[in-house]
Amino acid sequence: MLQKLRDFFRSAPPPRLPAVPPGTRYYVVGDIHGRLDLYEALITAIEVEIAASTDVESRIVLLGDLVDRGPDSAGVIARTQAWQQHRDVKVLVGNHEEMFLAAFDRPEALRHFVKHGGRETILSYGLSKKQFAALSLEALFERLPKLVPQSARDYIAAFEAMIIAGDYVFVHAGIDPARPLADQKRSDLMWIRDRFLSHEGPLEKVVVHGHTIFDRVMDCGNRIGIDTGAFRSGVLTALVLEGGHRRVLQACTSDGGPVEVFNGERA
Repeated sequence: MLQKLRDFFRSAPPPRLPAVPPGTRYYVVGDIHGRLDLYEALITAIEVEIAASTDVESRIVLLGDLVDRGPDSAGVIARTQAWQQHRDVKVLVGNHEEMFLAAFDRPEALRHFVKHGGRETILSYGLSKKQFAALSLEALFERLPKLVPQSARDYIAAFEAMIIAGDYVFVHAGIDPARPLADQKRSDLMWIRDRFLSHEGPLEKVVVHGHTIFDRVMDCGNRIGIDTGAFRSGVLTALVLEGGHRRVLQACTSDGGPVEVFNGERA
C-alpha cells in the first residue's frame, strides 16, 4: 500500500522535447526576399559556427521566398548556388518563386508578379529603372526570358516542397491540418495561411515555416514561424535546431547601417 502511494505521488517524467536526428544541426532560414546583405552576414555567422563544431553534421534549409521585394534577388540566387558547392543547403519553394516562374508563361501572370515585388527581382537581373518604366507589359514579357537565363529558371523550378527532420517538418507557408503530411497539396505548402495559423491542436510534426511575417519568432508549440520580414524590417532569422534544443540566429540592420548578427533574438 505504501509503495502504491509513493508511485501515485511520484513526479511524472518531463515530456520529451521535439528533436532533430542525433548528430545533426539544422540552420533553418526564413524568407530572404532579395536581402543579400543580411543573407551574406548570416552565411558568415553560420560558417563560423560550423568551423568550430566538427562533431556535428550541419545542414541548412532555406524556407523559400528568396526573391522579390528586396533589392538583389539575382544575387541571393547566385549566392545560394555558390554556397551549395561546399555545404549541404536545401531550398524550399515559396509562393514568390512560383509567381516568378509563372511570369514567363503569360503576360497576366507577369502583371501579378510585378505587383507583388517582382519589379525588384527584374531590376536585379540588369534592367534599369528607366528601362523598366519605358516597357509595356507585352514588351517586358518579351524581354524577360532574355534577362533571366534558362539555367536560373531551371534551378528555381527544382526547389523542394517539404523536408522532414526528426520531429520537425520544414515548409514555406504551412500545412493543411486536416491532411497527413504524405497527402499535402503543393499549393497549400506554398500559400496556406488562415486554416493553418488558426489551428491550435497537435500536428503530425512541429511545422517550421515562413510566409507570414511576425515581429519576432512565433513559437506556438505545434508550429514555429520565422519570417521576420527581412525586406522591410532589416531582420533575417535562422532557427537553429540541435537535438532537443532551439536557438535563434539573426542578421539585423536598420536605416542602412552595418549588418550585425545576434545569437538569440533581440529584445
